[in-house]
Amino acid sequence: MADVKVVKVTKGEKGWGGPLLLAETDKKKIVASVTGGGIHPVAQRIADLLGVEARDGFSTKVEVDEMICAVIDCGGTARCGVYPKLGVLTIDLHPITPSGPLMKFMNEENFVSGVKVENIAMADGSTPPLPVTPTKEEKKAHVKAVEEEVKKEMASKQSPVAALINKIGRAVGGVVGAFYQAGRESVDIVIKNVLPFMAFISMMIGLILFTGVGNVIAEAVKPLSGNIFGMVVLSFVAAIPFLSPVLGPGAVIAQVIGVLLGVEIGAGRLAPSMALPALFAINAQVGADFVPVGLTLAEAEPKTVEVGVPAVLFSRLITGPISVIIAYLFSFGLY
Repeated sequence: MADVKVVKVTKGEKGWGGPLLLAETDKKKIVASVTGGGIHPVAQRIADLLGVEARDGFSTKVEVDEMICAVIDCGGTARCGVYPKLGVLTIDLHPITPSGPLMKFMNEENFVSGVKVENIAMADGSTPPLPVTPTKEEKKAHVKAVEEEVKKEMASKQSPVAALINKIGRAVGGVVGAFYQAGRESVDIVIKNVLPFMAFISMMIGLILFTGVGNVIAEAVKPLSGNIFGMVVLSFVAAIPFLSPVLGPGAVIAQVIGVLLGVEIGAGRLAPSMALPALFAINAQVGADFVPVGLTLAEAEPKTVEVGVPAVLFSRLITGPISVIIAYLFSFGLY
């Protein structure tokens, strides 16, 4: 049997996680590139070193159990945690740390960020072959079988009264535990997501006010942001299919423009009634980069992915401007 090729992926500058060891198995034979369309050089480099196929996850569906790894360009929202949750080794091009609603599934053994082509190399000859781990379904089935066996054994040893008390106690404990865990996760999300975002917004407002760049940019975007027709044009541009997947990751564009418009509205240079249509105008691209991931989570057929991704992207050209117009109509009387 030929030696198994093993590729080592390390974190890039300011990155996190890893290193990851990637190898082809009997079932995992595809490097998935989910980076806004096309095959990213990082994904192609890994595929070339392993001698396997690199596939564009935006245009064709890649089954989760066929992925050697998933190369993504998430700025720290949903995708960075989706693939680790599915048990897929994940390589993020952005130098982020675990964040988002699925951050608990991310660890240094299944996620690495800030990766560039130079961070990919063949592992040395002493690298052991990757262990074969049970699938997610096998783990669930095993845990469930063990739990059922323990429950039956305990029930056979307890009296009816003791069994009832035990059942009530476990139910109450489960509810209390759920609320306790929810509290922990809420605090964790506030510390790792909400507070950094508030600091970012504060910094942006400070820079805009101190440097005066807000006045310059405001004059440039005023033809678009100061009236409903400009808002419609802005939403149309943001929803263009080849732009929306690029503008989506991290929501940086929406954050910057949103802060700018907020400052201008607060300063009285823009009408407050434009806040609602502006919200929809600068977010026409939201979720465009997540479409193939969502279809994968929904276990869509390959043909559905091929048709569904462009269908959703092109539909944004229609729904984006329409949402701005509807928001404008609802803005009457708000202020």
